[in-house]
Amino acid sequence: MAMQAVDIERLIKESLPDAMVQIQDLAGDGDHYSATVVSSAFKGKSRVQQHQLVYAALKGRMGGELHALALTTSAPE
Repeated sequence: MAMQAVDIERLIKESLPDAMVQIQDLAGDGDHYSATVVSSAFKGKSRVQQHQLVYAALKGRMGGELHALALTTSAPE
C-alpha cells in the first residue's frame, strides 16, 4: 500500500514541529518521493544524523508503505 505525500509531511512535522517540508511524488505512484526538510533540530548534526531523524519520524514505514525517499535536509540559515 502506497503512502500519500500529506501523510509523509504529517509524520515528519509530528516529530519535527518547526520543520518546513516539501514533498514531491517522483513517479506518480505514491511509492517514490523526494523530500526537502528544513528544521532547527538539524543544527550541528551530520547529514547522516539529519536523515536518521527523518527516517525515525516515519516510524518504520520506509521499505514498506514507502519504498523510496530521496532526502535533502538542512538547518535554517
